[in-house]
Amino acid sequence: MILLSSIINEFADRFLARYKNTILPGYVKAMQAMAQCRKEHGPHMLAQCTNHNCGKQTYIPHSCGHRICPHCQNHESQQWIENQLNKLLPARYYLITFTLPRQLRDLAWKNQKKIYSLMFACVQDVLKTFTGNDKKLRGTAGFTAILHTHSRALDYHPHMHVVMPGASINTKTGLWRVKSSSYLFNHEALATVFRAKLLEAIVADNLHVPKDCPKQWVVDCKDVCKGDKALIYLGRYLYRGVIREKDILKCENGMVTFRYLHSKTRQYQTRRVTGEYFLYLLMLHVLPKGFRRTRCYGFLHPCSKKLIMFLQTILRVNPFRMFKKMKERAKIVCPACGATMKIILTMIPKPPGRQAACFI
Repeated sequence: MILLSSIINEFADRFLARYKNTILPGYVKAMQAMAQCRKEHGPHMLAQCTNHNCGKQTYIPHSCGHRICPHCQNHESQQWIENQLNKLLPARYYLITFTLPRQLRDLAWKNQKKIYSLMFACVQDVLKTFTGNDKKLRGTAGFTAILHTHSRALDYHPHMHVVMPGASINTKTGLWRVKSSSYLFNHEALATVFRAKLLEAIVADNLHVPKDCPKQWVVDCKDVCKGDKALIYLGRYLYRGVIREKDILKCENGMVTFRYLHSKTRQYQTRRVTGEYFLYLLMLHVLPKGFRRTRCYGFLHPCSKKLIMFLQTILRVNPFRMFKKMKERAKIVCPACGATMKIILTMIPKPPGRQAACFI
């Protein structure tokens, strides 16, 4: 398996030289973090055995924790999935995808934080409006929105995935309504309203809309049954970068070859690019500092925990029994006595001459 850190070390200088006019500060920090992730020359953690008769101390290479790193935040990803599954309600779920057209991608890349925030706001407004106006729902919606910026081939392709139950609640009367059909909303109507709201918001923020902006946008809305599989699928790639290291097939003669699963044929295809362009494709998807990729709205908002528990009690559903609990974070075991070790110091340099152990 070809490590991403080895590609960074080999092509970082070429990347910085070729794309010096387009490099953002976050790109350099992301590359530095991934190059040192769990490496001997990077920062370390000091772990101590919890057995008082042993007390052995060991230095462990520190993970970088960056959102684009394929090694890190596996536990956080599993935790997010578990939290979402614990909020499932007895209703049919739908996966709605809002896509930004190609003509607006350059504008989005140059104004990432603003455009991404507007996308979240407009998607929220659209779905709340459609839920309130729907004859069978007529209430407050609840949904989880996730921002993705990449296509399967790693090109820049901002779009929003929304996992939404076909249900609503009237906050005044407490009336719970559900839709039982595989149809939620008309995708063409969703696209039309989303386009109008987003363009209006872009103009209000004094940004220039390209003249070739298409009149028809793409929004997909499909039934995903209980919603658990959709949440698990999206959650697995939420915190773990845009490519898995096992999908990097070759790195030779200045070229990198990687594979990806084609969305229509469901067959693996390969793409061969220069090493510096491969790094550029990765860095395109580094989000602005502090920007949240996933957000929950309506009755699925984090502040609505009591409401969710109330609904699950009234509707007689126990999500803890419906799904297996995710595996816990791996424990660090003492190499001397086998007891559990605990971290007592983090982000420290490893003393020279001391051998580091790799437990995680």
